[in-house]
Amino acid sequence: MPVTMNAILQVLVYVVLLVLLTKPLGLYMTRVFAGERTWLSPVLVPVERLFYKLCGVRKEEEQRWTGYTISMLLFSIAGMLLLYLLERTQQWLPFNPQQMGAVAPGLAFNTAASFTTNTNWQAYTGEQTMSYLTQMAGLAFHNFVSAATGISLAVAFIRGLSRRSAQHLGNFWVDVTRCILYILLPISIIGALVLVSQGVVQNFNAYTVVHTLDGVTQTIAQGPVASQEFIKEFGTNGGGFFNANSAHPFENPNVITNMLEMLAIFAIPAGLVYMFGRMVGNTKQGWAIWYAMFALFLLGVAVALPMEQAGNPMLTKLGANQAVTAQQAGGNMEGKEVRFGIAQSTLFAVITTDASCGAVNGFHDSYTPLGGLVPLANIALGEIVFGGVGSGLYGMLIFAILAVFIAGLMVGRTPEYLGKKIEQKEMKMAALAILILPASILGFSAIASVLPAGTSSILNSGPHGLSEILYAYTSGTGNNGSAFAGLSANTNFYNWTLSFAMLVGRFLFVIPVMALAGSLVTKKVVPANAGTFPTTGPLFVSLLVGVVIIVGALTYFPAYALGPIVEHLLMLSGKVF
Repeated sequence: MPVTMNAILQVLVYVVLLVLLTKPLGLYMTRVFAGERTWLSPVLVPVERLFYKLCGVRKEEEQRWTGYTISMLLFSIAGMLLLYLLERTQQWLPFNPQQMGAVAPGLAFNTAASFTTNTNWQAYTGEQTMSYLTQMAGLAFHNFVSAATGISLAVAFIRGLSRRSAQHLGNFWVDVTRCILYILLPISIIGALVLVSQGVVQNFNAYTVVHTLDGVTQTIAQGPVASQEFIKEFGTNGGGFFNANSAHPFENPNVITNMLEMLAIFAIPAGLVYMFGRMVGNTKQGWAIWYAMFALFLLGVAVALPMEQAGNPMLTKLGANQAVTAQQAGGNMEGKEVRFGIAQSTLFAVITTDASCGAVNGFHDSYTPLGGLVPLANIALGEIVFGGVGSGLYGMLIFAILAVFIAGLMVGRTPEYLGKKIEQKEMKMAALAILILPASILGFSAIASVLPAGTSSILNSGPHGLSEILYAYTSGTGNNGSAFAGLSANTNFYNWTLSFAMLVGRFLFVIPVMALAGSLVTKKVVPANAGTFPTTGPLFVSLLVGVVIIVGALTYFPAYALGPIVEHLLMLSGKVF
């Protein structure tokens, strides 16, 4: 079944709005991280100075890559321990009208690791597990600080590329403070108010008990939802207040909020790419990266949307009507909300896995085999298609360095990127960063696939069960947080192994990235000449897209394609699976 014109128009509207957001937000972030005056400076500069004074931070003192990285690690460890403590003691703390008990140790550690790493993997039902205080002071707090950490790391990496013969990458504490005060907080307040205006709940009431027309008692969960909802997308966090996440009408009531939340997911990653161009002194460099990301995004939409619109031929053989009519969206509507339909659901799935967000407005486990392969592949690539806030940009820049290295090999000269020679040390760090992710994903998945503790949690046997396991460790290592919901992950085995996968994906990945930035910042800039490979045109964009796809295919294809392709063939043949 071809994609409908309505679906095409919805994708087009989203793309136009994203393009319109990219430059203004990028310019604003450039000014913030350069310490320049903004329209919020009269209000926030005194607050910023107060924080520095209280914490003993000297904003003029910058750090080498080692100091910057150690500060980030210490900050993350402290935040993780505080969140764990809050979860374990929430039964004694205020703002707990439902009298939620202490979170179990394994689950509490998993959740602390998850929100600290910007993954927001949730092996629990939010409205049945976390008190309002834990949701606000623990989870929502980390939605801000983990996002600010990722953005700050990207800014430091850009400085490594833009500065010449230097030693320092900035001050981590200054970058994080400015990011939260000037970018995340003010925009999230506005976004939350817009969500409230559309019906997203925001209160501290106890859950409401009602009696239905059938005489059944029903408990309606509520709470401070809007204040967590917008930042969960804007910071590409993804953890929902409710178990149903953005499929829940109290989180995402209509198509207006759905479009706003999808734009929030890509807004900062797209703006950071433009900021990159401004900071290196050539906006064409930024747009070249943007175009490469956009091409990969469209590729995902072009595969997933037709697959979901076509539906399941097995159901057609059984007499189900999957055609598009005035009364129904047609296609594969299993696991999707009627108020969003095929296009808004599939677009959300592609966007949330291109970024490291993981919020969902439908359930990926119910997607068609090839439709579900797209979110899986998006995360496996490292979520570099605009990607997570910060992590998407420095992840794609790693691939850009790999691309110019390959180009240099083809012409027989030392590769350069932005006038800096890419030599042995830089390539070792880039290769190490790229290989850490598949090592974690495939290693943990292999263990889970052969141990009873791993296989006992899968809902579906056969190829789809393998995909459920792969998706879990891909999502964890990729710091995404979405899931094939058929996997029962709240077990000791999955709580602990996924915790380590999330920590590896965030911190072991970023250490070689920062080492690479520390090496690049010391280099001189070599003037461009006739032999310099241009990194602003269509040739570079094509090479970059090709490198991303080829590296992803060589690394993951045998494991990732097995389950979805076998499922797809079974579906086409009419076999039950």
